[in-house]
Amino acid sequence: MRKKFFKYRDGKLKLPLFFPDATRAVVRTIDSRDIKKVGIESILVNTYHLYTDLGKRVLKKFGGIREFMNWNGAVISDSGGFQVMSLAKKYNGKVTDEGVFFNLSRKKKVKLTPEKSIQFQMLLKPDMAVVLDDFTMPGADIKKAKETVDRTVLWAKKCKDEFERICEKEELDKDKRPYLLGVVQGGDHLKLRKECAERLLEIGFDGYGYGGWPLKESGEFNYDVARRIKKDIPDEYFLYGLGIGKPDEIVNLVSMGYGIFDCVLPTRDARHKRLYVYTAKSIDGIDVNEDGFYKYYSPQKQMHYHADEPVSTACDCLLCTDYSRAYLNHLFKIKDLSALRLATIHNLRFYAILMEKLREGIK
Repeated sequence: MRKKFFKYRDGKLKLPLFFPDATRAVVRTIDSRDIKKVGIESILVNTYHLYTDLGKRVLKKFGGIREFMNWNGAVISDSGGFQVMSLAKKYNGKVTDEGVFFNLSRKKKVKLTPEKSIQFQMLLKPDMAVVLDDFTMPGADIKKAKETVDRTVLWAKKCKDEFERICEKEELDKDKRPYLLGVVQGGDHLKLRKECAERLLEIGFDGYGYGGWPLKESGEFNYDVARRIKKDIPDEYFLYGLGIGKPDEIVNLVSMGYGIFDCVLPTRDARHKRLYVYTAKSIDGIDVNEDGFYKYYSPQKQMHYHADEPVSTACDCLLCTDYSRAYLNHLFKIKDLSALRLATIHNLRFYAILMEKLREGIK
């Protein structure tokens, strides 16, 4: 039976859960109180960025990332695996079996090994840590994809060994230690995805993630890979859609058994004047299983200059209860920072409602 709850330091949360990206210990434009108020109880922080921007001393002083950012909800720490692709492979870095070498500038270079990734994540004190993985580049042929699978499995074993060493040293029993997630790589090659999943299962993790680029060359979501991973992972483990966040994709993956998601989309889109709006007239009328259950709203369009109605009547966020479309347009037009905050609060409330509706549909 697929897991129904995610345990964290202060209790447990019902799945599915969406973890907005608080990459550098902040969801941009809003604070920890804002996140809680919209109904989001979980965030994701990024190991690579905090490793390079924050360092160990501050974490040791505060006793973890929660205390540092005054957050009392659940936390997942991403390993830095995406940066293997986005920074190291694209911008003159180097990836070896030992780890990843980032060339940030002529004077600054960063070396991130599987062991260092886990060591730093354990200082963050997350509820789930993620193993360092070798991101399979989009369009990789079978040979290159196989190399990333082999390295992902090698790094996963190193991460697991280091994780167990730290847990033993700090006397963390099963109730106190975080979950540890393995990441399934292999690109579009389904046989490699199966091989990767099976080899990771032999090492043993608490959950397994859909890693790598989730879109086909056509731009469509690759549900074939999602189904392959679901088929290969027994039901007693978490299934995590890493970096997956379009509302309709989340709905479809939840129906398969996936329960954890993170993505920059809702917060990034908010800052770029793209708001998510349910097509229903009220929250009670929302049916996330209907085609076209949401649409995008752009406040800068001229038709909204004088609109006195809210952005959405199927939303109870600060923006929709207190302000008009015309006012939001005005804030964006004069480039006031409150526009970014209100839009971000709205998009995250949209996702909080999405999770509530999906949980209601799970028996």
